[in-house]
Amino acid sequence: MGEEERAVEQTPPDAMLDSIEALLEAARFDDIDDVISIASAGVSLDSKDSQGRTALHMAAANGHLDIINYLLLNGADVNASNVENNTPLHWACLNGHVEAVKHLILAGANVSALNSHERTPMDEAVSREKMDIIDAVSEAVAQGFGVRKKNSSLADDNTLIWRLADGRESFLSPTRMTATPGN
Repeated sequence: MGEEERAVEQTPPDAMLDSIEALLEAARFDDIDDVISIASAGVSLDSKDSQGRTALHMAAANGHLDIINYLLLNGADVNASNVENNTPLHWACLNGHVEAVKHLILAGANVSALNSHERTPMDEAVSREKMDIIDAVSEAVAQGFGVRKKNSSLADDNTLIWRLADGRESFLSPTRMTATPGN
């Protein structure tokens, strides 16, 4: 076993927690240099804090596209969920970050994932009256559908984005779909 491997194995848990916290803070505050440096030191981009948040959650919540792109290009889980089952897409929708929403969807984010409150990312946008997010989701799904038509090797017909595109799936939770005004 090499010197470097032993050093990693002997890293105390507190030091690892500090590194994870530093990664999340760098993503939250749009510090791409620190994100790259921390990742280069061996901290997994999918590391979670005590609340289950990842660097992608933090970047999505704040609309930091450079961080989002770096994380996605380097294998971060686009559908990682925190302790309340919120994904980065939930947070981007909740906070009204249109471009972040588009990037996440085109990278494969599940638009119908339910959090612990049985709300989809779209439900979160509606709850905060972020109607431009609804347009962004529709646009990203349509754009993804166009990409699929050009290159069918990207996904099969059962992938969520294609089920949405042909009406087999909905953006809203079943609760939202049945709770229409006047009923």
